[in-house]
Amino acid sequence: MFGKKSVLVTGIVFITVLALALPTFARPSSARQDDVLKIGVLTDHSGALQIYGIEQSRGFQLGLEYATGGTMEVAGRKLEIVERDNASDIDTANSQVRELIEQEGVEVLHGSVSSTVTLAVQAAAAEYEMILMAGPAASPAITGESFNEYTFRACRQSFQDSYTVASYAIETFGPNYVQLAVDNAFGSTSAAAFDFVFQAAGGTPVRDTILVSADTTDFTDALEQVRASGADFWQLTWAGAGTVELTQQTAALGINEDVPAVLVWNSDAIMAPVFADPTLADYYMGAVGFTTYQYTLPGQDPDNPNPEVNEWFVERHQEAFEGAFPGFFAECGFASAQALVAALEITEGSTDPADLIAALEGLEWAGPKGLYHLRAEDHQVLVPMYIAKVVSTDDPEFKYYEWVQTISAEQTAPPCLAPGRGSDTLECPPAAE
Repeated sequence: MFGKKSVLVTGIVFITVLALALPTFARPSSARQDDVLKIGVLTDHSGALQIYGIEQSRGFQLGLEYATGGTMEVAGRKLEIVERDNASDIDTANSQVRELIEQEGVEVLHGSVSSTVTLAVQAAAAEYEMILMAGPAASPAITGESFNEYTFRACRQSFQDSYTVASYAIETFGPNYVQLAVDNAFGSTSAAAFDFVFQAAGGTPVRDTILVSADTTDFTDALEQVRASGADFWQLTWAGAGTVELTQQTAALGINEDVPAVLVWNSDAIMAPVFADPTLADYYMGAVGFTTYQYTLPGQDPDNPNPEVNEWFVERHQEAFEGAFPGFFAECGFASAQALVAALEITEGSTDPADLIAALEGLEWAGPKGLYHLRAEDHQVLVPMYIAKVVSTDDPEFKYYEWVQTISAEQTAPPCLAPGRGSDTLECPPAAE
């Protein structure tokens, strides 16, 4: 479908992280080839993004199980997860990378949920010449301006979010928009991606993006700036702490009555308390928005070529985690594990970077949402996205949404921003001289 390599798995804007001093890492003399292959997972189980981190971890664990047919082995090597909680702190994550590689002997890395942390971790992985399967962190810079050959992302990024909503929002509300975003790497680079796509589709920003600190609890001033902007619609980019308060205050102030919002369906763990508020339940009923994944949507998509993958994922997730359903970023962890196992099958268990890079570039596989493709030029996955309508706010199994439309991987393909990585079919920027 996409070209180069297909494996069906069965079982513009770079954000500079200021004051970031990366340590100098000692490189392993060669890739280990022991009977046990350790995978270092970097995530957040105790910080502001812990909901997403837990989802990532669970999805990655089950993705390995699915891709290996339950054996947790590939090419005769037993897979072992060595996980570390960095609480989305850069210094902690950098220290953990060193520990995982030098003391624990991991051969591949996966993570994290924070874009700021991932930008640092990918630089550290490159110092070690080790493959990093990036996690749910959505900053375009990860596979763009800060691209390095050791980083691969089997998860969507903010450009794919923006392509999903751009034509819908401009056609529905009008061309003039304003953005409100969290003031960190995820928020600022995501806002830049939305600007690029909205403007390419004929949109016009009425003012600069309204950036708000991640620890904000009173959003009144920022929301009143949205109201006063005179925009036809507004775009919100937020994750983690403050989501419920932000939603409640948006409804209480009646912001969307004056400036309609482009809605985003977040993790069920976040939407459940939002929908539990009677006022917000009424506010959202019948609303249409976009999401990267919700466990009920792949099965509703009539064109999903491999619905059995998600069916297995949902059933096994409930078995493994006390009846819980896969969350928003569990799909990302699952797909990352699938891609890694598929590549290891090709390399016959070798984790030598040259072997894994060749195996991962252009890889295709059937994941929870359908067909996934790791683009060779910038190591960014191309994957379908969803538009969905709220039809319930109190379902105990989080069956909140009715599928409206799947936006294809081709329709949401982001621009290639990896310097010096162009091809005959895809234009990327030239490398700096």
